[in-house]
Amino acid sequence: MSDDDDKTSGRLERLQLGLVHLQTAMAASGERVVVLLEGRDGAGKDGAIKRITEHLSPRATRVVALPRPSDRERTQWFLQRYVAHLPAAGELVIFNRSWYNRAGVEVVMGFSSKAEQAEFLRDAPDFERMLVESGIKLVKIWLDITKKEQKSRLDARRTDPLKALKVSDMDAVAQKKWKAYTAARDTMLARTHSAIAPWYCVRADDKKAARRAIIAHILHQVAPASIVEDLPRPDPETLFAYDPAAGEDGRLS
Repeated sequence: MSDDDDKTSGRLERLQLGLVHLQTAMAASGERVVVLLEGRDGAGKDGAIKRITEHLSPRATRVVALPRPSDRERTQWFLQRYVAHLPAAGELVIFNRSWYNRAGVEVVMGFSSKAEQAEFLRDAPDFERMLVESGIKLVKIWLDITKKEQKSRLDARRTDPLKALKVSDMDAVAQKKWKAYTAARDTMLARTHSAIAPWYCVRADDKKAARRAIIAHILHQVAPASIVEDLPRPDPETLFAYDPAAGEDGRLS
């Protein structure tokens, strides 16, 4: 292991220890936390979640990655099946993709109607306001990568047998529909960013830097001051609050 790798590992472990302290505090306080991880295909959501949960209690940590809705679920209120996975006292719930499927892949692939998509963009801020006002701490993170980096990662999935379970039908169109996904992302962020439930964006071409930034951000958003007072804040070159200008100035690809 090089000196740089050793330093990087130490920084990550320090942040992961902060997560352990956070979960201990949540068990005592009954705090409820929801983290939404959204992003382009191949942006590193799975790897980030692995680092977040690596040392946490499985009894108080849940990762939710829902499959396509069943025929029955398609007849329900769209947000209904997500509500069922919200945390109870002391729990951390991480959504690996969330209700924002309706504003992303469903828009690009036509999996829902334009009326349904418009209804979602109208209702999502109110839904999230109700979650926050109920006492849930909500953290929304968008992971962004360049088109070149996405191609490299998707190609690696297809050639590495250990990554075979990551390959999906959506991978085949991610590059072809890059501009459509960009437009859907920009609309989603602009319409659902709010003071009570803001979006934060991560430049995730550097996986290790992105993971550290995400963990640091979660801690500084939800942990007691006594836990984070000696922990670094996320690197602003890697993680930043959503800004409509980010798509124009190169911060978002």
